[in-house]
Amino acid sequence: MKQYLDMLQYILDNGIKKEDRTGVGTLSTFGQQIRFDLSKGFPLVTTKKVWFKGIVHELLWMLSGLTNIKYLLDNNVHIWDEWADENGNLGPIYGVQWRDWGGYAQITSNNGDHYTYYTHYSIDQLDDVIEQIKINPNSRRHLVSAWNPAELKDMKLPPCHYSFQFNVINNKLSCMFNMRSQDEFLGAPYNIASYALLTHMIAQICGLGVGELIMSVGDAHIYLNHIDQVKEQLLRVPYDLPILKLNPEIKDIDYFKYEDIILEGYKHHPTITAPIAI
Repeated sequence: MKQYLDMLQYILDNGIKKEDRTGVGTLSTFGQQIRFDLSKGFPLVTTKKVWFKGIVHELLWMLSGLTNIKYLLDNNVHIWDEWADENGNLGPIYGVQWRDWGGYAQITSNNGDHYTYYTHYSIDQLDDVIEQIKINPNSRRHLVSAWNPAELKDMKLPPCHYSFQFNVINNKLSCMFNMRSQDEFLGAPYNIASYALLTHMIAQICGLGVGELIMSVGDAHIYLNHIDQVKEQLLRVPYDLPILKLNPEIKDIDYFKYEDIILEGYKHHPTITAPIAI
């Protein structure tokens, strides 16, 4: 995970102090990219403990299309609590956009009166991409977007990781995901591991190996009240990466359960706590 640590150091050295929505303030840079070879180990940060259980349950929750936090609470995962309303709802965030994107199809009558009307339909972006990877792996259109301008106003938090794209080379699946904004100390380790897990899952479903994971970030920042924690982390020497193992019997993205996902050999330094900026 040297790539991640190098990015933290770069932001400390080059970041510009900015005010932000939370009122905490950040050291901010714009336009960062790091890459991981997934064949060399699962990219889970080892210079502090990262809660893999929470990552797995959050991804399974998103893949289900759910946007109420009940599933997360039932599994003792509280990473979305601060944004949910009193009923646990978050609005049409990631799961809805990935699995139930609402759009409008234009239909023009053919009776000569040029009458045009619109009908609502739903798109399962993820299912469509998986199908296209299987039947047309060389396509450059294996892309899923969570940034739906028509529904941003109804989301409790607009998507931070707003799109991802897959690519197949030499029978290996690579993924590039895009962040509009990223908390590099608390958020980045979760995002990296989540998209690495998603890539492994889809690669298995499609009968492919794993290639690269690429993370591209717009506003890459360290919160001002995380600077001491980042400096502590940078003093630590990374351990070897753990290995991810999936139940090989699972051939459908909707059939994965928590028990089908196993992380082996995760050696890590102690936890470093830091407040979440809301």
